[in-house]
Amino acid sequence: MELREALIQITEIRAQMARTEVFRGYRALPVAITGLLAVAASGLQGALIADPSAQVDAYLTLWVATAGLSAAAAGAGMWLRRRGLQTSLGREVTWMAVEQFMPCLVAGGLLTAVLAKTAPGSLWLLPGLWQLFFSLGVFASCRLLPRATVAVALFYLAAGGASLALARGEHAFSPWAMGVPFGVGQLLAAAVLYWNLERNDGDL
Repeated sequence: MELREALIQITEIRAQMARTEVFRGYRALPVAITGLLAVAASGLQGALIADPSAQVDAYLTLWVATAGLSAAAAGAGMWLRRRGLQTSLGREVTWMAVEQFMPCLVAGGLLTAVLAKTAPGSLWLLPGLWQLFFSLGVFASCRLLPRATVAVALFYLAAGGASLALARGEHAFSPWAMGVPFGVGQLLAAAVLYWNLERNDGDL
């Protein structure tokens, strides 16, 4: 019985240590690349999709593909970093970071699918809603990241509100309703990661 209680206490201590550990798996370079991908996708939308409201499938394909590439870039950075982690605590913190951010991605994907299927006339809401969901994911991750990450979450929250208020009517589906918020937001996140975690490490 005492052995079982001791094991439970050890597990609880490890979980508490993981919650207070700063997660170093997000790297500045992959995060910055995701911001540049958003800007590039905006340029592609402007050049290839003349009327997004009439080309919804092309619009969604472009931005879902961009989101997939961005997730792959961030995931590759985490995977490369995780390979160097020799402790089980480090791996536990990595999974905790993934679990904190994943719900916002799943919710955003589900909302996109539902609106596309049942309310295509409401798809102009997506840029702002995606930014709001992303802000929730960043807020959820803040306790594992540098304190300055709160500024990134607040930026996405404000950008989402601005997109919902401004990107409507003739400005609905504007490429810059996606490119500016995600480009600036991800570059800001990269700057926060570099300045707080990587500046003195000698690597990106």
